[in-house]
Amino acid sequence: MYLRLTERRNRDGSTVAYYALAENVWNTTSKRAEARVVHNFGRADTLDRDALKRLVKSINRVIDVDPASLGEPRQLAEVEIDQVFELGVVLTARALWEELGIGPAVRRRLEAAGLIAPHEAALFAMAANRLDQPGSKLACAERWLPDVAWLPQARELKVDQLYRALDVLATHAEAIQQEVFLRTADLFKLDVDLIFYDTTTVWFAIDGEDEADGLRQRGHAKDGPEGAPQVVIALAVTRDGMPVRVWVLPGNTADVATVARIKDDLRAWRLGRCVLVGDAGFYSAGNLGELAKGLGRYILAVPIRRLREVEGEVLARPGRYRRIAANLEVKEVWVGQGERRRRYIVCSSILRRRRVSASTAAASSRRCRPTSPCWPSVTTITRRPPAS
Repeated sequence: MYLRLTERRNRDGSTVAYYALAENVWNTTSKRAEARVVHNFGRADTLDRDALKRLVKSINRVIDVDPASLGEPRQLAEVEIDQVFELGVVLTARALWEELGIGPAVRRRLEAAGLIAPHEAALFAMAANRLDQPGSKLACAERWLPDVAWLPQARELKVDQLYRALDVLATHAEAIQQEVFLRTADLFKLDVDLIFYDTTTVWFAIDGEDEADGLRQRGHAKDGPEGAPQVVIALAVTRDGMPVRVWVLPGNTADVATVARIKDDLRAWRLGRCVLVGDAGFYSAGNLGELAKGLGRYILAVPIRRLREVEGEVLARPGRYRRIAANLEVKEVWVGQGERRRRYIVCSSILRRRRVSASTAAASSRRCRPTSPCWPSVTTITRRPPAS
């Protein structure tokens, strides 16, 4: 039972409230619960409140409640807040950790290796820290875990335990990556017929590089000062930007030297039939041959001025451009015969062509020789013609 309040609106717009003692009963005909009034107390503005207090006291005598405790509400002692922790980020990260299959994959590898140290807790703590307040491993262990996040299972972890967990992760990285990718591919129904691949570099503020078989080597820097020890990070993603796999390679590894390994690793994951997309840094005769093995298909950007076939045949081939975007026109050119023929897509920027035309006109008006020909800005190449 409960005290029910109902209101009735009069014609003059005023509202009258009524109190009643009611209970919910099940209506077997309508198959729903309905309120049934047991007793009407009358209008709220004329309610006999002393009568209600006497009723409450009589009920409390039955349930053994001291009537004296029904007086004025007691004042609670002041509560001092000792510490406040963030919980939302940790809960969200935990849900993603489990739903994406990362946690189960890590636990299976730790169990198979017979490791009982809290490596999974350390790895999850570092991942959640990256989502909330990205920082160093030392900051995660000494500031974020003790003072910011509510993560009891990782509160006592030290920085050396975080580094040991990373060593374990590096040992089982390939198997964990594969499990997580297969899980996400099924969860998100990923389209993996097109794989985009590229590399970048991460440099280290140290004086010397590693030994010959180490990762930190001097090489061409894409990000950071030239000549600093670095590592090369390679990443393969789907057309929607979802990661497929990541590689960490020695810092002196050239882009053209990574294609063979990347293709073999993707084939091991049953992704050998996908189309690999790369920029001009991967274009070489050796890579073209490697990508073409096993009827492989690829799309590579072509360095126009370094390829005689492009300058001599592709750009000189007549044909109309077709606009596919506000600032992009393309033209398809086939070179060669039979299975060995190559398909080029010549891309031209409309805005760049207008700038070059304006520059040429200005140079001609000053009786100067134009300095920049109107070359197409991007050219891509793909292996294997489409089935007719």
